[in-house]
Amino acid sequence: MKNVVIGAHETADLRAQVAKVLRGLGAPQPPLDLRDVRELLRLDRQYYSSTDDSAVREFVSKVKIAGTQIVARPTILLDVIRKASLSALWVPDRKRILIDRDTPVLKHRWYEAHEIGHSLPPWHGEFLYGDSETTLSPMCHEQLEAEANYAAGQLLFLGGRFAVEALDNAATLASVRTLAKRFGNTMTSTLWRYVEEAHDGQPMVGLVNPRALPGDALANTSHLPSRYCIESPSFKTRFDCTEPQLLAAVSTYAMYRRGGPLGEAEIVLVDRNGDGHIFRFESFSNGHSTLTLAVYARPVLPFVAVPAAATLA
Repeated sequence: MKNVVIGAHETADLRAQVAKVLRGLGAPQPPLDLRDVRELLRLDRQYYSSTDDSAVREFVSKVKIAGTQIVARPTILLDVIRKASLSALWVPDRKRILIDRDTPVLKHRWYEAHEIGHSLPPWHGEFLYGDSETTLSPMCHEQLEAEANYAAGQLLFLGGRFAVEALDNAATLASVRTLAKRFGNTMTSTLWRYVEEAHDGQPMVGLVNPRALPGDALANTSHLPSRYCIESPSFKTRFDCTEPQLLAAVSTYAMYRRGGPLGEAEIVLVDRNGDGHIFRFESFSNGHSTLTLAVYARPVLPFVAVPAAATLA
């Protein structure tokens, strides 16, 4: 699944919304404490269990949607949660963030920031429980989720500060790991943010895949889509590589290992004009997923035949 590009107007608005929050917090140092964000925005965070039917029913019976107590239809929120396989939810009427406690704790920080991202733009609240053809369309949903992800990234990585600090080091997975620790976020969310905004103008692409099993060559799964395929703006403009092509490239060098570096290689990718360019690929396993960063290195120079007489001169 490739990252969705959001419009320039929406991008500027979301940046402004996050900047306002960060100013309200007094320009905090990394890592950002989301408790301070909730207090500033007067948000409530609660947990539910999607695997405990009775607990969910008791919980949602106390929640209002669009100003209406849903005790008369106690399955409405259950349907929203389960049909969409949600791990978290934003309930505008109560300014409440709901997180499924059965999901990995490591991901709760991102889930919470994502729902905060939904709460910032005023136009999101009217869509979350809509039932018209527009609000239920996959394109509309995809756009809303992309905007919430963007706002979450701006918030957790303190606006433009992340991009500035990323310039202090070369574009490598080692830099991504360092920045993940500094800003207190997962390596996956840091890789996403890194590819989209670090080293502006340099073509980069990131891949996140399920961790390979022993004996399973990545080549056997290269026809399957990756969990995430993140392209930098300049990569999207200049290249049109498919996910299977990128995964096939990773399979040429990546080894199996439960965790740690999986290998690196220089691989040629062809741009939209048919010209070849060398990218430096490297992959890393965090124990749960395989993360790959491919960074533009140099163009492929055309082969020029040298006359024999010239070689003797």
